[in-house]
Amino acid sequence: MGGNSGQGDLHTYKSLAEVGPLGSVEPPKRPRSRLIMHSMAMFGREFCYAVEAAYVTPVLLSVGLPKSLYSVVWLLSPILGFLLQPVVGSASDHCRSRWGRRRPFILTLGLMMLLGLALYLNGDTVTSALIANPRRKLVWAISVTMIGVVLFDFAADFIDGPIKAYLFDVCSHQDKERGLHYHAFFTGFGGALGYTLGAIDWAHLELGRVLGTEFQVMFFFSSLMLTLCFTIHLCSIPEAPLRDVAKDIPPQQVPQDLVLSDGMYEYGSIKKVKNGFVNPELAIQGEKPQNPAEQTRRRMTMKSLLRALVSMPPHYRYLCISHLIGWTAFLSNMLFFTDFMGQIVYHGDPYGAHNSTEFLMYERGVEVGCWGLCINSMFSSFYSYLQKAIGSYIGLKGLYFLGYLLFGLGTGFIGLFPNVYSTLVLCSLFGVMSSTLYTVPFNLIAEYHREEEQERQQLPGGGPDGSGRGKGVDCAALTCMVQLAQILVGGGLGFLVNMAGSVVVVVITASTVALIGSCFVALFVRYVD
Repeated sequence: MGGNSGQGDLHTYKSLAEVGPLGSVEPPKRPRSRLIMHSMAMFGREFCYAVEAAYVTPVLLSVGLPKSLYSVVWLLSPILGFLLQPVVGSASDHCRSRWGRRRPFILTLGLMMLLGLALYLNGDTVTSALIANPRRKLVWAISVTMIGVVLFDFAADFIDGPIKAYLFDVCSHQDKERGLHYHAFFTGFGGALGYTLGAIDWAHLELGRVLGTEFQVMFFFSSLMLTLCFTIHLCSIPEAPLRDVAKDIPPQQVPQDLVLSDGMYEYGSIKKVKNGFVNPELAIQGEKPQNPAEQTRRRMTMKSLLRALVSMPPHYRYLCISHLIGWTAFLSNMLFFTDFMGQIVYHGDPYGAHNSTEFLMYERGVEVGCWGLCINSMFSSFYSYLQKAIGSYIGLKGLYFLGYLLFGLGTGFIGLFPNVYSTLVLCSLFGVMSSTLYTVPFNLIAEYHREEEQERQQLPGGGPDGSGRGKGVDCAALTCMVQLAQILVGGGLGFLVNMAGSVVVVVITASTVALIGSCFVALFVRYVD
């Protein structure tokens, strides 16, 4: 750690940046300890996600949230994320903070996650202490809890893009691959720990009696874990401020065959080359010369951002579609899995009397389903460790295809032959899919970026720098698909369940979508040799 920490890293990065946009210099090799520190953000995020999965429904039920508002809670966050993710990705590409481009956004979103946790886990307690009128207390408790859930989901979904872009900015290609595997490993580990702590009956333990309720216990653990993990993450690898990259680089002549016409735009950038000259700072920022205020307004316009997204190369578009298919299948199964265990595997009834055998069997199925999700997280972590060895034999295409295929076959078998033990065993295949979704698409993004850099270096004069393209926009376009999948699942699966009259249709749908996805990733996604 010592050789690459502190000011040494910052000085190195300033030196690399000042080489100039027409030369592409790869960042130095990062120690394993630094990559593990960088992965702590994924550990903390997934730990809090698992706590939310275990407690958000009981919390919403305890404050008396009307059923008519459930769809608002689950759909508002992904809709906001889908609309704003590319905007924030573009903003992080052009952030000129002294602290770097990505870390200010990661810090802000981390604080939003912490605030969301505080509101939805403590909202009822706080409003009960401050408001005496029962009717007003009910309204405020529901409002505060809803705001907390939406805020947490929004920030937790959003933060993945800046974290991945941060990794891509400061690591060499080999370290990007290592870093993504560490991300997936600690994602699974954090989820497993969160599900395990969520399964403990804290109300009957000393800590639960000291803090008040199990909700306050989980807030204590979640806030402590989130704060610690994000502090470690933000101190892991220094970033070079964007203004250091552009400083003291004069305009340089580029060959006439590289000149873009006024009407030509690249994906992820605005006009960069005019009259045969490229301004290095504008090559990085993707802008034509203007005063700073006008530059900021132009690069943040929705029109230029939409133009960049619509004009993305076909292989990026196909990768986004495959990511959407994968997350749609995965979320379809995961969001309804505990309900499936309670109703189908254990033959329980969630609407029965609370002292009835059917309701108790449903509760037992939900508990076992939570342990199934814990198995999913643990195996995701384990498979992430194995991915590099397996990938050396079958490549990224084989890993991508295998993840979708195994998940599709596993969920199909669970839906057709529901059984407690076979279902728990097949939960391990959920972990294969989870690890695949967190690593392979971003590995492909890194491969695409490296290929483009190599192509630019082969052009006369080295070609214009591709950093104007915006790794933040690329990562945001990919992570947007998670929010779009949430919208599709939240808006469509409830209708399917009502039509079919059984949650079995959810598992069969997840299997069908995953098998279609396995064909798509084999036939349409481009893999770099």
